[in-house]
Parts: sequence; structure tokens; C-alpha cells
Amino acid sequence: MSAQINSIYRYPVKGLSPESIAKVNLLANQTIPNDRRFAIAHGSTDFPDGPCWLSKKHFLMLAKTPKLAQLVSHFDDKTEVLTLKRNGKKVSRGKLTDPTGRMLLEQFLVGFLEAESRGIPKIVENKITAFTDIPDQQISLINLASVKDIERVVRSPVDPLRFRANLYIEGLEPWVENNWVGKEIQVGDVTLKIASPIGRCSATNVNLDSADVDMNIPKSLQSGYGHRNMGVYAVVKNSGEIKEKAPVTII
Repeated sequence: MSAQINSIYRYPVKGLSPESIAKVNLLANQTIPNDRRFAIAHGSTDFPDGPCWLSKKHFLMLAKTPKLAQLVSHFDDKTEVLTLKRNGKKVSRGKLTDPTGRMLLEQFLVGFLEAESRGIPKIVENKITAFTDIPDQQISLINLASVKDIERVVRSPVDPLRFRANLYIEGLEPWVENNWVGKEIQVGDVTLKIASPIGRCSATNVNLDSADVDMNIPKSLQSGYGHRNMGVYAVVKNSGEIKEKAPVTII
């Protein structure tokens, strides 16, 4: 099988669950629309000049708050309403662009997270850039064959969604993406320039079904391959559409 897009994901709220999308229209030098548009800041986090990019330590995230994996979130683009479910039941709902809506969600998070929120959490929106782990406007790619290969090291199935990527690619040899840095690839109508490998942190240790920490992915990467990288970041070079099953080729 030739290389192609297996799946596309976005994460409207940093640290919450992924949302699968069948296709997406990308703009040059931008992230996937609504990806990490919102984040849940610690009560102690300060934005002196309004919401802007800050490092992930300022926000609730799986690496420090694995309990977040118990929540399944859904963001409605038209209404801008976020719905949170736990064990299949709706537990909170609010419009993310409305102060009252955010307050309802924040009040739920206070009770749900208790001391883990470091004060009253604040849902923030960034209209200029995304709350990604890096300050640059880039998207993330994962080679599913590399995820499959690390299962040999950890001796257990590994859910690719642990890596919270935007594009998941199938039909490649394991780890070929590590040779793409500095090169360009064509994905559907879009040209991507591969910018850097993605070093992995302890967020990948969280089981997304149980919210338990049941692996040490960074340590396994280091011991098995001599690095902690899984996936690559890429810059969108031109506007266009990407959809599932779109072919992936090195230019």
C-alpha cells in the first residue's frame, strides 16, 4: 500500500480529547482550524497582555493531570459550545466564547479536578495563534508504522492517539519520517515542509481509556532507539484541502 492519510484529528481545547475530522481546509503557515484554540489555564497563570502563547506548564495537561483523560469533549463549530461527558454521561456544557458559558465549565472543572487545578482554572482563547506545545504555527504528523514498531519495545499495544497528532499516516516504513526534516512532502493538495522531530513527554504515558499512567513512552523510546522522538512537526506551505486517504509523497 502506498502512503496515505489514515486519519485527521484536532484538539479544540488543549489537554482534552481529540476530535476526528474527515477532511480539513488548511491555510498557509497556519495550524488546523480550531486546533488548540482554547486551553485550560491554571488559576495561577497570568496573561499580562491578554491570551498569548505560553509553554504547556501554564495549562492543564495530561502529563500532570491524567484525570483529564476521563473526559470526552466535543466542540461545535457553529455554536462554539463545548460539551463534556464522563462515562458516557454529559457532565457540563457551555459556550466557550461566552463568559457565562466558560464559567459553567470552569465550575465543573473545579469540582472534578479539586486540588489538581492549582486554583480556579480559567478557560482562555487565543485568536492569534494556537496553544500548541511550540510557539510556531505548525501541524504534527505521526507514522503509524513507527507506533506499531515501538510496541515491540514496550511489549504491549500502543494507542496512536497517545501522541495527540493532527495527521496519522499509513503505508510507510517505520521511522522514515525521521529522515524528512528539512524536506517537503505532498499531502493531497497541500505541500508541507518538515520542520523538526517531536520529542515526547510523559503525557504519552496516560492510557486514554482508563486515565491511568501505565507506560513510560519517553523512556522506552530512549532505551529502544536512542532518542525520545515520535512524529514530526510541519509547516503548511500552501492553502488547500487534506482528507482521509489523501496520498502522501516526498517531493
